[in-house]
Amino acid sequence: MDAELSRRLLKLLDHVEHWLPPPPLEVDWERDVAALWQRHALGGRLLPVPPRDALALDDLLGIERQKLALVDNTRAFLQGHPANHALLWGSRGSGKSSLIRALLNSLSGEGLRLVQVDRHDLAALPVLVEQLRHQRQRFVVYCDDLSFEGHDDAYKALKSVLDGALTGPPPNVLLYATSNRRHLLPESMSDNEGSRLVGDELHHGDAVEEKISLSDRFGLWLGFHPFNQDVYLEACCHWVSQLGHREDWNAEARAEAIRFATLRGGRSGRGAWQFATQWVGRRRLHGK
Repeated sequence: MDAELSRRLLKLLDHVEHWLPPPPLEVDWERDVAALWQRHALGGRLLPVPPRDALALDDLLGIERQKLALVDNTRAFLQGHPANHALLWGSRGSGKSSLIRALLNSLSGEGLRLVQVDRHDLAALPVLVEQLRHQRQRFVVYCDDLSFEGHDDAYKALKSVLDGALTGPPPNVLLYATSNRRHLLPESMSDNEGSRLVGDELHHGDAVEEKISLSDRFGLWLGFHPFNQDVYLEACCHWVSQLGHREDWNAEARAEAIRFATLRGGRSGRGAWQFATQWVGRRRLHGK
């Protein structure tokens, strides 16, 4: 009976095997420079991914101070010197995520490896960090567009890995995050009800202290702000020249770039890229 059951099971497996997805590739950190963390019921696994594009640090205009600070911090980390976890916060489309991609493209040759974690998978962050602890490479664990709602407890895992755990993160792991919120958690008027003046000093209530305490665990804060018109047009010129030719940037393009930003209600690096894509694509479509 057991032999017959085994025969039937093997026959069934033969039928369904070609429908199964291929086994995931193993990460080889000598070859791979980036990976995605994919959570599952037993913990999680790393899936290697190629760099998204060839974006360079020089392609990012209007954020020179932020670039210098993050490159210096990352190079210190790669060379075994003290370095801080980093929070890149500010306006949408201002270059936060692009800076992380350009950083990987520029510093992977110096040993940088990047692991991206989705915000919804942060509960498994301690498991990931423990896996990386035993690798000889140096890793930036990166969470894009990080923010939490008031009922979301995933931030507790992040707090623990950043500073709260007994062992702390290993020396070969840093955490970088981008967010539109400076303090990552939503803030309401009621949070300030517990604040009070003690002499000339403002003392925050428990609700505010709890929200500040998360972002406070990042030692490097880098703020990103909307572009003024000159910087926006400089970025438009750069991307038009990159996607097409320098002569594609002319008085007509400049006027259209201003109109594009006005219709969108803001100026940003992302907006400059999107304008250049539209402008160059349309010119090529019409044979210009």
